[in-house]
Amino acid sequence: KDPFALRRAALGVVRLVLENDVRLPLRETTQLGNFQVAQAFADVNDLTAFFADRLKQYLRDQGQRHDLIDAVFALGEDDLVLIVKRVEALAAFLDSEDGANLLAGYKRAANILRAEEKKDKRAFDGAVNESLLSAKAEQALFTAITKSANAAQSALQSEDFAAAMTALASLRGPVDAFFDGPDSVMVNAEEAAIRENRLNLLNMMRDAMGTVADFSKIEG
Repeated sequence: KDPFALRRAALGVVRLVLENDVRLPLRETTQLGNFQVAQAFADVNDLTAFFADRLKQYLRDQGQRHDLIDAVFALGEDDLVLIVKRVEALAAFLDSEDGANLLAGYKRAANILRAEEKKDKRAFDGAVNESLLSAKAEQALFTAITKSANAAQSALQSEDFAAAMTALASLRGPVDAFFDGPDSVMVNAEEAAIRENRLNLLNMMRDAMGTVADFSKIEG
């Protein structure tokens, strides 16, 4: 009956959790605890979303960009400490030249995929056929994505988000070469199998980057 008091109390919980580095996955915790949740919230997901909004407020007050917060929240993470670490690592990455240029490459790839998926009314989420990678630039990009995705996944498992961003940064050169290098690749090749394979390759890159944040939500 006092929503402002609820917000203040939840923000207090957020501050206590972060300032003391408490590992508190919200969904697991609220499912185990008896908080008489039903009096104020329809279900655990509503309560989690309520805390997420308070964390967004906290991070905005700390000067973090709203779009980076949204990019991390889109992953479904509910450990407040990890969310903050992800946002901080993402902000540092995008402040670098490699990060800014890779974001531009990501958006270019995502725009192509979005247009072709709409035109064909299907997703291009199949496995990349290495035997169809004839251009040097696409071969190099495939190798780089495979390597960086494995490195990023290993870093994420150890909660080293800065290392995960560094792994992604290695994609900057191959992505630039794929689109704009002397051996740049035309994605929409005349041969249908090659076109599909190149679109699958771009989707592979989008998925690899999507393990650390939803880059589609980032402005710029």
